[in-house]
Amino acid sequence: MKDERIKKYASTLLEYSLELKSGDLFAIVAEPISSPLVYEVYTEALRCGAHPYTNITLPELPEIFLKNASDKQLRYISPLTRVEVQKMDAILHLRGTENTKSLSNVDPKAQAKMQRPRVALRKILQRREAQGKFCWCVAQYPTQASAQDAHMSLAEYEDFVSKACFLDKRDPVAAWRKLSKDQERIVRYLNRCDKIKVEAKDTDLSLRVKGRKWINSDGHKNFPSGEVFTSPLERSAEGRVRFTYPAVHQGREVEDVRLEFKKGKVVKYSAARGGGYLEQMIKMDKGSSYLGEFAIGTNYGIKKATRNILFDEKIGGSFHMAIGNSYPETGGKNVSALHWDMICDLKKGGRITADGKVFYENGKFLI
Repeated sequence: MKDERIKKYASTLLEYSLELKSGDLFAIVAEPISSPLVYEVYTEALRCGAHPYTNITLPELPEIFLKNASDKQLRYISPLTRVEVQKMDAILHLRGTENTKSLSNVDPKAQAKMQRPRVALRKILQRREAQGKFCWCVAQYPTQASAQDAHMSLAEYEDFVSKACFLDKRDPVAAWRKLSKDQERIVRYLNRCDKIKVEAKDTDLSLRVKGRKWINSDGHKNFPSGEVFTSPLERSAEGRVRFTYPAVHQGREVEDVRLEFKKGKVVKYSAARGGGYLEQMIKMDKGSSYLGEFAIGTNYGIKKATRNILFDEKIGGSFHMAIGNSYPETGGKNVSALHWDMICDLKKGGRITADGKVFYENGKFLI
């Protein structure tokens, strides 16, 4: 992406998503391949009066670390990292890599060992975010690797990202504000509801959300966004679900995932491919076999799955759930080092009811 959309992308991220302010300590995390967008974001941050700094990571380092680190090194957290989570005001993670499958052959146990101690850091950031002292955003830089995952040429994938992010609009910020307003109406409706039931092919699942808060995810954290979500009551999920699209997590792809829940817990699971990895993740810790999120995708600028969860979970006409960690801002109480989103298409015969009333059918809201 080497055109004027880069500048529009950077300004939208800082003006709308992060609402960066003068004096903010601002971290930009990326790989070298994303440098065109890093340059524009860095420049725009300086214009805002912020204090930007970069964490540019080499693509092979995570694989080297996970394959060679001792248990002590996997669990180690640098004191510099501890200071950073206490002090930084904003962080932008740019997803863009030369190889999206670089961690495919890493031992899942090593990944789990590395993730567990970082739950405490996540809690610090969540607390600061709730206090209005910290904000974050994850965005995608288009690369050949991601284009290949999506079965597109790079030019096609750049256009896909542009449309998903509303960068093809004359005023992207205005378009995002409109989406935010539309989703707020949906959130107000769902916040009055308790029992949610989803029906689709090989899916018949119910859960409860009474007392939990639905969130309007409108592009301020994930970019692009376009979803409404909450954290279900931890012991409420009952029934079965079959996920339409491949479930991708940390470079691993698991196909045709099926889960069965009783009293909120995954009691049966299967996959056509990648079942061993699925089992490792479900058994990661005490919270990894419970639901942390239930959500409905609302971004109709995203029309197909691309094996990138940042986009796929927002597909208009789909719903997704995550096993593992829940979101404190929703009232969720499940704690886990895992948060794995899995997506189900509802455009052909799917429906969702709330307290017995159908409010969503064939991929469209009826309210």
